[in-house]
Amino acid sequence: MIEQKQMDQITKQSLAHRQSRRRLRAAMAALPVCLSLAACAPLPRATPTAGFPVPAAYPGQASDATAAAAQPGWQDFFLDPELRRVIGVALENSRELRTAALRVQEAAAAYGIQRAEQLPVVNGSLQATRALVPPAQSFIGRPIMGNQFQAGIGFSQWELDVWGRLRSLNESALASWLSSDEARRSITVSLIAQVADAYLGLREIDERLALARRTRELRDETVRIFRRRYQLGAASRLNLTQVELLQQQAIAQVAQLEQARAQQGAVLDLLAGAPVTLAPALDGLGTVPLAREPATGLPSDLLLERADIAAAEQQLRAAHANVQAARAAFFPRIALTATAGAASTSLNELFNDDSRAWNFAPSLALPIFNGGRLKGQLSVAQLRSEEAVAQYERAIQGAFRDVADALAARRGLAAQAEATRATLVLQAERARLAQLRYESGAAAYLEVLDAERERFGAEQQLVQLRRQQLSAQVALYRALGGGARRLPGTDAGAIR
Repeated sequence: MIEQKQMDQITKQSLAHRQSRRRLRAAMAALPVCLSLAACAPLPRATPTAGFPVPAAYPGQASDATAAAAQPGWQDFFLDPELRRVIGVALENSRELRTAALRVQEAAAAYGIQRAEQLPVVNGSLQATRALVPPAQSFIGRPIMGNQFQAGIGFSQWELDVWGRLRSLNESALASWLSSDEARRSITVSLIAQVADAYLGLREIDERLALARRTRELRDETVRIFRRRYQLGAASRLNLTQVELLQQQAIAQVAQLEQARAQQGAVLDLLAGAPVTLAPALDGLGTVPLAREPATGLPSDLLLERADIAAAEQQLRAAHANVQAARAAFFPRIALTATAGAASTSLNELFNDDSRAWNFAPSLALPIFNGGRLKGQLSVAQLRSEEAVAQYERAIQGAFRDVADALAARRGLAAQAEATRATLVLQAERARLAQLRYESGAAAYLEVLDAERERFGAEQQLVQLRRQQLSAQVALYRALGGGARRLPGTDAGAIR
């Protein structure tokens, strides 16, 4: 009985071996036919190239290629040590920047998963089967109890990337990873610019508040003098009321600036991600340079240094890789399944020499009819690729506008600041002459009040214009890329 069972098992294995060889020969014979059918599939197009839809130079400037290497990192651009310290705190504690870094890690993990699709998945297996064959199905008319033990190692459905489908998906995942890293750099540059602008706003309010407090002290002294003169009969009640009105205006201005100072401090704390305590400013905004002047004659292709444009470029590459993958789906897929190990009806004989077993099963699948699914997927990928080209060009145009606006703001604010300085000199002279006319009895005190009010407004306006000039300088630096290539830990070549 045992010999009969062994003979039956050998006969079954021989039949299965002959059938597998016939299937393999049939698959190899059908391969030329499949390849000829696959040749009818659309061929990959060339990589789409996005244009540079902006002029070579900015309005009012001549292009100078040597200026492209003149963009310093933020540590060299900002000259104020206190501002550099605050930016360092923000880079260390910003939750937004931390979220962007986590997105980069997520994209890196997704790229690792996609890259693993090109490699076979090797698994080990150990199986035990015990079966009962009923008498009705037994060739000896009696129930048969059989055991089957198998142990092996192998892989299943490993796709041979003949047409580059997996490579294209791998390139798309890599481009998405690089795009997320460029987005992180863009957020970093944006954060630096926002912190610098908030810091400048705080310095502006501090300087305006100092002017307002000094003006209030002067008007407090003026009220004291006029009250004494009114008590002695040397001044009218109207003059005293006018002086007191000017004093109340100064008090209200101080209160308003103190409120603005508290709100601006909260904005800076939020951007920095931690409470920020600033050292008292010893100089005004216009006396000590807080930032370097960007180079002149900047070429428009310097915009390629911007992280958001680099991110759009990577998204364009990812979209094109998806088109290539969609095209490769029209070709047949060749997959391999292989196992090597041992098989036996007895667990004790499982690892004997005569229990060795192996299995090799290549497969080929050619899409013949799928209801237009593959064509639809290809059309979607092509449309997304064209959309990525438009978004890339739009990002360049938006960046060009940012630089043009910053250059125009610098020119306009410089002219306004010069005119305001001249106005302030004239207002100071007017206030002095009005005071002399009042003391000589040639004018009413209302003329002095108007002159003082106008001079105070000119002082406040000049401080605001100085801050706006510095903010425009920071905006220009950010629009030109913000020294993004020099940011620590953002070397694109390092993550490849």
